[in-house]
Amino acid sequence: MPRLSVLDLSPVPEGSDVSQSLANTLDLARHAERLGYHRYWLAEHHNMPGIASAATAVVIGHVAAGTSTIRVGAGGIMLPNHAPYVIAEQFGTLAALHPGRIDLGLGRAPGTDQATSRALRRTLEGGVDDFPRDVMELMSWFEPAEEGQRIRATPGEGQEVQVWMLGSSTYGAQLAAHLGLPYAFASHFAPAELERALAIYRSSFQPSKRLSEPWVMLGYNAFAADTDEEAKDLFTSVQQAFVNLRTGKAGKLPPPRPGYAEALDAGARSMIDQALSCSAVGSPETVKAQLNAFIERHKPDELMVTSQIFDHAARVKSYGILAEAGGG
Repeated sequence: MPRLSVLDLSPVPEGSDVSQSLANTLDLARHAERLGYHRYWLAEHHNMPGIASAATAVVIGHVAAGTSTIRVGAGGIMLPNHAPYVIAEQFGTLAALHPGRIDLGLGRAPGTDQATSRALRRTLEGGVDDFPRDVMELMSWFEPAEEGQRIRATPGEGQEVQVWMLGSSTYGAQLAAHLGLPYAFASHFAPAELERALAIYRSSFQPSKRLSEPWVMLGYNAFAADTDEEAKDLFTSVQQAFVNLRTGKAGKLPPPRPGYAEALDAGARSMIDQALSCSAVGSPETVKAQLNAFIERHKPDELMVTSQIFDHAARVKSYGILAEAGGG
């Protein structure tokens, strides 16, 4: 079985707030550590009322300080929003505080809408087209300084930060292969190019000093409960959230709404069925079978599991069921 890890978007449910969501994040991280999950990642999104992890490095520090063994990191930092030097300092600091536990996944998308991207105000020029150069610059700041080097990342220089390439298309696969980096594919919400991306990454991978062989992590949704019917009800929260996001009505995570998908029009139903096709939804037996089928088909080295479940206790329970199904 591949390693299991957690992707936590720090969901903000309707009727709750960011403070409670961040408290839930730390609680879930501690449960995940006890359950044997390998990594705990948080993602950078902006202007989304239902996601509390916008200041990703800050939340990573919070989680790492409240746990002791699980790796903690970003899945990911949207590098076009930032100067590479600043990210090197942030993650160099995290690595100095928590040696051997910090991961840095890098994404090319802004993680938000165009107006919010402008509000982030990284620079007056540059952007996604500069992404490969920015990735290489960022990695260089973690290297030991050369003699006479005027600018050094302190903290950052010489720190052990595991860098990952994220992607939802073949672009990230090609770049990860070229740079010899581990690759995480966002199949939990954008599975359309999954098989092509994996084939490109695995066939064109070039070994580097960071990684000798290709290493693939796949995003995966899991909604596990005592019964299939209960799990299907839990799943309706993220179904609603997807429809709301795609129709310009992004908000907090809605409560379960039994029968929601069946009541949608054909277009909306097709959209969520495609976007969320990489999901296990059901009882322990059902989830185990779905999980094994996905692993057998795609053969990932790791699975990064996300569970956008409205009730925190139900979310913790879902991860417990999945850990037992997948061997933790």
